[in-house]
Amino acid sequence: MSEETKNFKLELGNRVLNIQIRNLAERANGEVLVQYGDTLVLATSVMSKYDSEETSFFPLSVNYEERYYAAGKIRGARYIKREGRPSDEAVVTSRLIDRAIRPRFPENLYREVQVIITCLSLDGENDPDIPGLIAASLALSISDIPWQGPISTIRIGKVNNEFILNPTYEQREESNLDLVLAGLEKQPSSSETTPDILINMIECKANEVTEETILEALEFGKKYLKKLIDFQREISKKIGKEKISIEEFQDLTLETEVKKWLEGKLEKVLYLPNSLDRMEKTNELKREFSDFIEEKYAEPEKTRFALALFEKEIERIVHENILEKEKRSDGRKLDEIRETQAEVALIPRTHGSGLFIRGQTKALSILTLGAPGDVQLLEGMEIVGKKRFMHHYNFPPYSAGEIKPIRGPGRREIGHGILAENSLLPLIPSFDEFPYTIRVVSEILSSNGSTSMASVSSSSLALMDAGVPIKRPGAGIALGLMMASNERYKILTDIQGPEDHHGDMDLKVAGTKKGITAIQMDVKIPGITKQIFAEALNQGRKARLEILEKIQKVLPQPRPNLSPWAPRIYTLQINPEKIGDVIGPGGKIIRRIIDEYNVLIDIEEDGKVFITAEKEENGKKAISLIKNITREVKIGEVFQGRVKKVLDFGAFVEILSNQEGLIHVSKFQKGRIKVGDIVSVKVAEIDLQGRINLSLIKILKKR
Repeated sequence: MSEETKNFKLELGNRVLNIQIRNLAERANGEVLVQYGDTLVLATSVMSKYDSEETSFFPLSVNYEERYYAAGKIRGARYIKREGRPSDEAVVTSRLIDRAIRPRFPENLYREVQVIITCLSLDGENDPDIPGLIAASLALSISDIPWQGPISTIRIGKVNNEFILNPTYEQREESNLDLVLAGLEKQPSSSETTPDILINMIECKANEVTEETILEALEFGKKYLKKLIDFQREISKKIGKEKISIEEFQDLTLETEVKKWLEGKLEKVLYLPNSLDRMEKTNELKREFSDFIEEKYAEPEKTRFALALFEKEIERIVHENILEKEKRSDGRKLDEIRETQAEVALIPRTHGSGLFIRGQTKALSILTLGAPGDVQLLEGMEIVGKKRFMHHYNFPPYSAGEIKPIRGPGRREIGHGILAENSLLPLIPSFDEFPYTIRVVSEILSSNGSTSMASVSSSSLALMDAGVPIKRPGAGIALGLMMASNERYKILTDIQGPEDHHGDMDLKVAGTKKGITAIQMDVKIPGITKQIFAEALNQGRKARLEILEKIQKVLPQPRPNLSPWAPRIYTLQINPEKIGDVIGPGGKIIRRIIDEYNVLIDIEEDGKVFITAEKEENGKKAISLIKNITREVKIGEVFQGRVKKVLDFGAFVEILSNQEGLIHVSKFQKGRIKVGDIVSVKVAEIDLQGRINLSLIKILKKR
């Protein structure tokens, strides 16, 4: 081992977190190897030498990179063996790490920063997202990049009513809670004796758990978050580089001029009664302001400073009006939801559809039911299996009144789609109860605040409209925060526009009347206390129940029957030993049934057969044929069959589809039976090899 290698270990749960700094990526500003179990990740952080003059925002990119070698796999595609487009799981992990570390960069940083987390080894037990976020935090903490860390992260599960720290994949399958927390330490005030932990990022999947359970899990995790923060600080003190000083641009004359130009104008447009007018007039004012600044000051640094002041003025006005007057841009109370509407069965020929409107946000969800064989096959670095419920989210540019190129789904679309999918998954009936593949697509038609939560409501409507027997409808809501201090803050229900963009928190909570199914939280401030989080959850529950009441007025429960346009799936149990008879040599028999009756057939190893048919008549015919093929003949049964072959030792008669028996030559006069004759026969014997011997009763019809 190199003399420059530095090792640090921390017991975390029943495993050891092992940190190595080996200077492997020596040209990066910061690099670290983090191992948990046998899962190993490398995180690097790099910052450009100069400010990016082309942007007025902080250019941060965070990439989690999957490598199939980490799991001892070669990519499954036939011709492409190297990693390409990241999987949805990798995109979600990239977003998770990004959401946690982004708020800790200074506001005046305009240099490009890139954080790359590469999974080098995967042990099949420990998810790389937790060590990946810890590695990203450490790679930034020990680097010279300006960053206000460290942050820590853990995963919490709950099995047999016991909380589990960083559960394995297997334990997560048994858990009714999958909660990821990221946090940092808040220094104690004069009235406090010990520092508290602030939560700055949450990602949660749950099986309708209560708000109290979430809060108990948070309390359970605090001591581990603190332990990880102290551990990282110890490492940073020993080997951390001195942070690069970023000079903050100041121009008091320009600042005075900006405030004078904006005086009275922003307040006027931000509180126009119509939301479309508010957005249009605010954007118009920003364009006028930008033209004024660029014309007067041709310096990019001054232009950027002025535009930042424009945004800060909006932030100040929005915060002050909420904190001092509880005044919102559209006149609502702090816990009031915008006007909502719900509708089902909008689109002909689709299997189910639902429209949910909340203010200016409009989500249309369309559901399609497919055969068991339509499942999505998962062959990733972490996951191999099948996915029978899919939710996809589309955010076309017209929904925001913009013109953009139409490309494939970006990180935001993938992330929002999976958030809604996780919100609804606990409500989906089991495969045994409802053996369909289910795909829901949410089209965002108009956007102004929390389209992902609107898609949960519209998708719930589409599921019920299609007749999918979900446990109960689900809904979601987004909550915001305007904060001056831990003692002076206001929580907002159903945030939109400036409240979303200039607020301090974006908390999305989805669930049912029974409990929570998903949570996602990001902040722009250092973090929030448990008290703020508890109040927000309670406020979210009130809003969720209100939305669910509106949904159930439109459609109180799933329709009793499937859409007439949906395929019908018929289930048949056969002897597993007969599967080969249904398939036939080279698949000849099953292909003939599929082609003749226009059906899809899926057969499982245990002998379950699923026939998917667009027409009920065809499905029943296919079932009848398969029953005949797999029927077990008994001695003494009488059949009418067609003579298929006549040989010297007897005649073969087809008594059932793909089943033949032999009439020995001694049982009939030679020349009396010919190929094609219809005969009545009786099963005389079935030998040990399953061969059927018949006796002739009479000839019914000559060919």
